[in-house]
Amino acid sequence: MDGQRDEEQQGRRQPEPGKNIIKIPSYQEVFGSGASSSPAPPSYNPPPPSAATASSSSSFSQAFSFLKSTEFYSPPPPPPQATTPRPPHASSSAPAPKNAILVSHRQKGNPLLKHIRNARWTFADVVPDYVLGQSSCALYLSVRYHLLHPDYLYYRIRELQKNFKLRVILCHIDVEDVVKPLHEVTRTAILHDCTLLCGWSLEECGRYLETIKVYENKSADSIREHMDNDYLSRLTHALTSIRHVNKTDVVTLGSNFGSLSQVMNASMEELARCPGIGERKVKRLHDTFHEPFKRASSRPNIVVPDTPDRERTPGRPLSTNDGAQDAVEKPDASVKKSSNVRSALTEAFAKYSEKIRSQNRDSTSVADQGTSSSTVGDEKNNN
Repeated sequence: MDGQRDEEQQGRRQPEPGKNIIKIPSYQEVFGSGASSSPAPPSYNPPPPSAATASSSSSFSQAFSFLKSTEFYSPPPPPPQATTPRPPHASSSAPAPKNAILVSHRQKGNPLLKHIRNARWTFADVVPDYVLGQSSCALYLSVRYHLLHPDYLYYRIRELQKNFKLRVILCHIDVEDVVKPLHEVTRTAILHDCTLLCGWSLEECGRYLETIKVYENKSADSIREHMDNDYLSRLTHALTSIRHVNKTDVVTLGSNFGSLSQVMNASMEELARCPGIGERKVKRLHDTFHEPFKRASSRPNIVVPDTPDRERTPGRPLSTNDGAQDAVEKPDASVKKSSNVRSALTEAFAKYSEKIRSQNRDSTSVADQGTSSSTVGDEKNNN
């Protein structure tokens, strides 16, 4: 037993190469030879962390490797790529989108940009302040800035040259006395063939830019009045322009008289017989169709004397009777009867009918001349 203890003590005293082991004294060395004869437990030397992790991971993957061949296994998704957040408006280096307003770098810091909400915009190297389309642009001008730099607008318009078909001057009214500066801006816009739009707030100016951009590729039919081509719609449009006449009255008049000319020629008694047409509407209709087409002027006509002053006898004083005779108005022998709406329309229709007949006669004469010339040519060929 003593020999085995000596061998164990020698084994403890000899450390393994590459490891730092703390020497622990034996029980016998501490308490002497009277100690218990039971052997001391062997020391525990844990493996390095790297070796333990590798062995555990390899054992785990080996234990559950069969799951990859089953139908319940799906490969893990790829890790997401880290992207830096981009600002809401692209920089000038990025390609500008086609449906965005191109803003010049001169407009950086302009509070107007905060009010452009319904259209995209981006900074770009452009000559105008705002490029709203392929053939439209806008220049921003503050009246307060115009008072400080009166020649600024002229030089900016000269930089545009003729590259844009629609050139808008967006004028922001931000001063109280605006009559004189606005007159100068208007004159400059007219002389250089520009469109002037005035806004009394930044919100209104931003709304103008958004509207021009939204309607860039739309036709003019969207802002043009839509009118049907049928007779009833046109009759309704004509008669409802008279005050107190509604669409129901138009249907009643059309069913009783049949056409607009019959309504115009009807008397007040005939109009009053229509159901739903009261006295006030009858008077309105009758007065509209029978009042003078051109109202006579209430001012007297002053006639210039026929005899000039140089034809008077030299040395003869101008008497008061002569002056009174010159000031007397001469009666107009060719006073024409004032025409009303009905007679004016009748005359216009007659002129139009005569024009159509003359065009038909001209076309017939041209056709006859062509036929006669072709006949003469055939006779010459036969001879």
